[in-house]
Amino acid sequence: MTTRDEVPVAASQQMKDNLAKIEALTQRLVDALAKKRPPNPAIDGPGLDLYLNTSAALLKELAENPSKILEAQVNYWGQAMKHYVEATHALAQGAFKAPPDPGPKDRRFTNPLWDTHPYFNFVKQQYLISAKAMEDAVERIEGLDPVDRRRLTYFTKQIVDMMAPTNFLATNPDALEKAVATEGASLVQGLENLVRDVEENKGELIVTLSDKNAFAVGKNIGTAEGSVVFRNRMFELIQYKPTTEKVHRTPLIIFPPWINKFYILDLKPANSLIRWIVDQGFTLFVVSWKNPDASYADVGMDTYVSEGYLTAIEQVKEITGEKKVNAVGYCIAGTTLSLTLALLEKRKDKSINSATFLTTLTDFSDQGEFTAYLQDDFVGGIEHLIKHQGVLAASFMQRTFSFLRANDLIYAPAIRSYMMGEAPPAFDLLYWNGDSTNLPGRMAVEYLRGLCQEDRFTTKGFPLLGETVKISEVKVPLCALACETDHIAPWIASFNGMAQMGSADKTFILSESGHVAGVVNPPTKKKYGHYTSEAPIEDPNEWKAKATYHEGSWWPTWGAWLAERSGAMVAARVPGDAKHPELCPAPGTYVSEVVTA
Repeated sequence: MTTRDEVPVAASQQMKDNLAKIEALTQRLVDALAKKRPPNPAIDGPGLDLYLNTSAALLKELAENPSKILEAQVNYWGQAMKHYVEATHALAQGAFKAPPDPGPKDRRFTNPLWDTHPYFNFVKQQYLISAKAMEDAVERIEGLDPVDRRRLTYFTKQIVDMMAPTNFLATNPDALEKAVATEGASLVQGLENLVRDVEENKGELIVTLSDKNAFAVGKNIGTAEGSVVFRNRMFELIQYKPTTEKVHRTPLIIFPPWINKFYILDLKPANSLIRWIVDQGFTLFVVSWKNPDASYADVGMDTYVSEGYLTAIEQVKEITGEKKVNAVGYCIAGTTLSLTLALLEKRKDKSINSATFLTTLTDFSDQGEFTAYLQDDFVGGIEHLIKHQGVLAASFMQRTFSFLRANDLIYAPAIRSYMMGEAPPAFDLLYWNGDSTNLPGRMAVEYLRGLCQEDRFTTKGFPLLGETVKISEVKVPLCALACETDHIAPWIASFNGMAQMGSADKTFILSESGHVAGVVNPPTKKKYGHYTSEAPIEDPNEWKAKATYHEGSWWPTWGAWLAERSGAMVAARVPGDAKHPELCPAPGTYVSEVVTA
């Protein structure tokens, strides 16, 4: 039996062992960081123009209205000093407690010590006071161009979020409590997690969001039954096995975004949109895009349309014997579907019977949260990078999207992994999020310049396969789904794009939640509701004001819309035909390819 005097000795020895491990891991970390590519100022931060424009506006305001600047400073100093005095007074009275905490409440500070412990409460309140002062200072600057203001606001928020006390060991009570409770073992495990991530990413720090060994595409995610019935250098075409005796005559083809992989629509049986569609009696085809390497550098938007969309549509028509198909485009694939529809209208080709857009942008006049990255400094840096690599690397896109939700996708996972020493969770959605793809060089530049920056589809027209296509030339029956809190494709921007299309038959659905959770929202969960409206597709605010809220998923609402445009019921179709034998079972081979830039 251990005596009372022996406990500290054992604990001390464990601490010594952990410190020795930390020393070895630190050396590994140094070696891994040495492999990091040299920094690229053109894509690692905004260009000099933003700093110069902001400085000029600030100096002008200081010269013309110094009292305004002084008032803001005095207000900040007053709040910070008042809190300091209150904290000091509480301690002077011998009460080991925090002064009154007016808030605001922040989910980063959930540990009770943030509210009750004088040290942690002081750190938290001083941080929140400073953060509010920085945000107010940016908001008060006059004379800034609207784009510069939006960028300055964005980058200021990035700095504020990065400097949160939760992101540092000495000021994170959760991490300190666990370190003490585990005799430093949590810190050792956290350092091991950190070293692993840096080593795996060649010196770059990219936080592992999910357990990479918990999932395998085709084994426990992406398991809906089907066959690859066509393959070219751009995509594999998957036809899914029917689950009903009868199906609608008009087949359905889904074009998922090629920024990520298609199995977001088939993560598991319980939330698989692919399975649900098949169960509703539709003949379903899904495109699985190739993950491009440097040899795809000259692939452009026109290639995706000609060798992707048009080829896939022809194959579906040939396999099913139908003259028309219904099509779905998700995110950037919806944008490209709209270009394809305008091109087909120019060519008087009636191959597409109806189209559905999922969280799709076609009007880029408001660049939303991407404004920070869609100016010439960043886009020019990306162009330069692409000239050397041939592709826009998946890691760059993943990092950009993560910074749009930095607290959720960078700092919180880093705290859990590196400070708490926790293993990444076995979470299918986060696994998919980390399974990104590269973008072909020419396509990336055409998309960023011609669509995002110049907004050519809604203005002077976008050049495509010998034609100049415009948004007003989209004339087939349309259904568009947008999501209320989508930070990638804001719903009002999505609505405004659809409003400019030339279709006489338009239906708009607004789902609760965001870019992915709002789409992958099965009826069985009854989690997020959706809105429909009889108001015309003209003004988004009027449409929303007259909208009706519906409990539960948008899937059945859309399914009824699609069924009305899918013809009579016919005998179910097995995948492929004599000219299109099964090349391999779903989910195919392209989806599992790992290509580094």
